[in-house]
Amino acid sequence: MAINQELLDILACPACKAEVKLTSDEKGLKCVSCHRVYPIRDDIPVMLIDEATIEPPEGTPSE
Repeated sequence: MAINQELLDILACPACKAEVKLTSDEKGLKCVSCHRVYPIRDDIPVMLIDEATIEPPEGTPSE
Protein backbone atom coordinates (compact mmCIF):
# COMPACT_ATOMS: atom_id res chain seq x y z
CA MET A 1 0.00 0.00 0.00
CA ALA A 2 1.47 3.33 -1.06
CA ILE A 3 1.44 6.47 1.04
CA ASN A 4 -1.73 8.49 0.48
CA GLN A 5 -1.16 11.73 -1.48
CA GLU A 6 -3.22 13.70 1.05
CA LEU A 7 -0.85 12.55 3.80
CA LEU A 8 2.18 13.51 1.72
CA ASP A 9 0.68 16.96 1.19
CA ILE A 10 0.55 17.69 4.93
CA LEU A 11 3.78 16.03 6.09
CA ALA A 12 6.85 18.18 6.64
CA CYS A 13 10.40 17.49 7.74
CA PRO A 14 10.53 17.67 11.54
CA ALA A 15 14.09 19.07 11.38
CA CYS A 16 13.64 22.02 9.01
CA LYS A 17 9.87 22.06 8.26
CA ALA A 18 10.40 21.73 4.48
CA GLU A 19 8.39 19.54 2.10
CA VAL A 20 9.11 15.80 1.92
CA LYS A 21 8.81 13.66 -1.20
CA LEU A 22 8.56 9.92 -1.65
CA THR A 23 11.89 8.31 -2.57
CA SER A 24 12.16 6.50 -5.90
CA ASP A 25 12.08 3.09 -4.18
CA GLU A 26 9.05 4.20 -2.09
CA LYS A 27 10.77 3.08 1.13
CA GLY A 28 11.27 6.55 2.55
CA LEU A 29 10.38 10.23 2.52
CA LYS A 30 13.17 12.64 1.57
CA CYS A 31 13.28 16.27 2.66
CA VAL A 32 13.79 18.63 -0.28
CA SER A 33 15.84 21.02 1.87
CA CYS A 34 18.06 19.16 4.36
CA HIS A 35 18.01 15.82 2.44
CA ARG A 36 17.10 13.69 5.44
CA VAL A 37 15.37 10.44 4.49
CA TYR A 38 12.73 9.19 6.90
CA PRO A 39 11.96 5.47 6.63
CA ILE A 40 8.52 4.03 5.91
CA ARG A 41 7.81 0.93 8.01
CA ASP A 42 4.61 -1.08 7.57
CA ASP A 43 3.21 1.75 5.40
CA ILE A 44 3.76 4.27 8.23
CA PRO A 45 6.27 7.12 7.83
CA VAL A 46 8.66 7.27 10.80
CA MET A 47 9.13 11.03 11.09
CA LEU A 48 11.73 10.99 13.87
CA ILE A 49 14.97 12.91 13.34
CA ASP A 50 16.97 10.17 15.08
CA GLU A 51 15.63 7.57 12.62
CA ALA A 52 16.52 9.60 9.51
CA THR A 53 19.58 9.22 7.33
CA ILE A 54 21.08 12.06 5.30
CA GLU A 55 21.60 11.55 1.58
CA PRO A 56 23.28 13.90 -0.87
CA PRO A 57 21.00 15.94 -3.15
CA GLU A 58 19.92 14.35 -6.43
CA GLY A 59 22.48 14.88 -9.19
CA THR A 60 25.39 15.33 -6.77
CA PRO A 61 28.34 13.15 -7.77
CA SER A 62 29.35 10.70 -5.04
CA GLU A 63 32.96 10.62 -3.93
